[in-house]
Amino acid sequence: MTTVAFLGLGHMGGPMAANLTGAGLAVHGFDPVAALKDAAAANGASVFDTGAAAVADADVVITSLPNGAVVKSVYAEILPAAKPGTLLIDTSTISVDDAREIHRQATDAGMAQIDAPVSGGIKGATAGTLAFMVGGEDADVERARPILDPMAGKIIHCGASGAGQAAKLCNNMVLAVQQIAVGEAFVLAEKLGLPAQSLFDVITGATGNCWSVHTNCPVPGPVPTSPANNDFKPGFATALMNKDLGLAMDAVKSSGSTAPLGTHAAEIYAKFNEDHSDLDFSAVIELLRQG
Repeated sequence: MTTVAFLGLGHMGGPMAANLTGAGLAVHGFDPVAALKDAAAANGASVFDTGAAAVADADVVITSLPNGAVVKSVYAEILPAAKPGTLLIDTSTISVDDAREIHRQATDAGMAQIDAPVSGGIKGATAGTLAFMVGGEDADVERARPILDPMAGKIIHCGASGAGQAAKLCNNMVLAVQQIAVGEAFVLAEKLGLPAQSLFDVITGATGNCWSVHTNCPVPGPVPTSPANNDFKPGFATALMNKDLGLAMDAVKSSGSTAPLGTHAAEIYAKFNEDHSDLDFSAVIELLRQG
């Protein structure tokens, strides 16, 4: 049986690890928060007191961590403890440069490593329908597929190390612009006296249809499962969107690119994040209503 160490058992990592135990894999879990370790144990994982202890006998190590600094710190701890030949899969969203740095560190230590950030939020993590955007060597990605499958609806090999992170940042920049545009449309409809349901029916049957409408509609009513119908309890928190847009803006600058809409979206989310970081990112419609 393949043993998978899973480091980071929070909103995303917890249900992802549970899907691995549900698929019959042996999971060694670690998180500094005791309650999260307890929850993982209740779902069938063996839990450990340190990341190094969790990875010592693992064939595969998965990390799901808040940012690049934490990922690099965890890698510094676990690389000396992991077995030669271990496959490391980082599902965190970090910068392309950080992804390539930890890849070099892992390969220098005699291990395989891929970046595999995800899209799909907490719902996708729980349902096992996440989209994995993967960067790494062909053989390593193929080796990872049986491990990712229980957590995935789609696995996309985007290219060499760092390509998964590049794809994630580009995707989320599109998503931010899209969610703001959808919010603007529903605010305009309100001011014109057009019912939200009518606009929803038109957009979902026309060329404006997109995920931010048919799944993440920012007004109550049309999509019963959207955060707007649950006080904007986050499927994907504003704090995370703000973080990802910051990484995207860093990439825009370092690459010499231009992204006027992405840049404006980053400014809007930075402002909204000041007081509403814990709400779903679709709640940005509340800021748009203020004009």
